[in-house]
Amino acid sequence: MSTATHNVADGDPGAYDTLILGIGNVLWADEGFGIRAVEALHARYSFPDNVRVIDGGTQGIFLLPWVRDAKRLLIFDAVDFDLPPATLKLIRGDDVPRFMGAKKMSMHQTGFQEVLSSADLAGDLPEELALIGVQPELLDDYGGSLRDSVRKMVPAAIALALDVLKEWGVHATVRDSALRSNDLVGPGELGIRDYEDGRPTHGGDAR
Repeated sequence: MSTATHNVADGDPGAYDTLILGIGNVLWADEGFGIRAVEALHARYSFPDNVRVIDGGTQGIFLLPWVRDAKRLLIFDAVDFDLPPATLKLIRGDDVPRFMGAKKMSMHQTGFQEVLSSADLAGDLPEELALIGVQPELLDDYGGSLRDSVRKMVPAAIALALDVLKEWGVHATVRDSALRSNDLVGPGELGIRDYEDGRPTHGGDAR
C-alpha cells in the first residue's frame, strides 16, 4: 500500500475513487485545523492506491477536477457550528454543502461551496460525502497555530475519519516509520512543528 499525495497544481492525479481533503489556512490559527488533521492522518497511515490525500489549502475552485473524479469525499475543516470551541462534529451526505456554506469564516469556504455546487450541477458530485469539522476557538491570530483545545481534537478527528473510511471499504495501514519531509502532504517547512518553531516572537526573533 502507498498513499499518493499531490499538490493541487500537479498534473494528472491518476485513477482514484476516494479523496481525503484538508482545507483551510494554516496562517490563521484554528482555520488551519483541516490542513493539520490531514497532515497528521497522512503522517501516520498509508492507504490503497485508489486513495488520494490532499492539502487543499485555500485553492477553492481549483479543487473542482479533484472532487469531480472522486466517488467518495472526506473533508477536514474548521467550521462555525455555533457550538462551544473545539467541538468536533461529523456531517454526512446532503448536509455537507449546507454546512460548508453556512456562517462562512473565510474565502476558502466560499470557494469550496462553489466547488461542490459546480460538481453537483455537472452530475459529478461524489456519491459519498463526509465532513469532519471542528468549532474554532480563535481565528484572528495571523501567523498563529492551533489553539491547544483545537489541537487536542486532531487525534479524535483522525479516529473519526478512519471509522468513516472503514464504512466506505477503505482500510488504513499504520506506517512502519516516519515520513521524510519531502513526503509530507504539504511543504515540509509548513509542517506544524517547523511552522511553530519558526514563528517570530514579539521581539522579532524566531522561537
